[in-house]
Amino acid sequence: MPSGSASRSDRSLALANALVSTLALGFIAWVLVGREASAPAGVDLSALPALNAALNALAATLLVAGWWAIRRRRVRLHRRLMIGAFCSSALFLVSYLAYHWMHGDTRYPGHGAARVFYLAVLASHVLLSMTVVPAALAGFALAWQRRFDRHRRLMRVALPIWLYVSVTGVAIFFLLRAAGAPL
Repeated sequence: MPSGSASRSDRSLALANALVSTLALGFIAWVLVGREASAPAGVDLSALPALNAALNALAATLLVAGWWAIRRRRVRLHRRLMIGAFCSSALFLVSYLAYHWMHGDTRYPGHGAARVFYLAVLASHVLLSMTVVPAALAGFALAWQRRFDRHRRLMRVALPIWLYVSVTGVAIFFLLRAAGAPL
């Protein structure tokens, strides 16, 4: 691919990724902060937090397995595992947004050091989660374009962040449950 064409392709990819990511993050922010939650009468949401934790755990497992597969040069298996991790994370996001659309926030009921710890984990989780959508989309696009050198450089940074976000999503569920939060 000529360098001018690659440069235009890179700009187009970056613009599309920025647009999709900005719209997604804006919608997520609106659901979480900008609107009042309202569940239809008779809708039982009690299973969604556990489902969300399970989807995060599945994503984390698939990410580690995908990393393992590519380290052993099992490219087809790696591809399938990473698509699975992406789908698991996407399903998590849909379920998470549905829960917050209807239920709203869950406040941490603990106090003292436990609350500080919870809020630190939550803050790092939220801040880093904002990078996962654009990084995952860029990683998939680069792999699709067979630009594996750039894919590898990006994912060396993005994979640990995505893994951290998935694992801390599970940890947040258990921290809320241990503190007796009404989930």
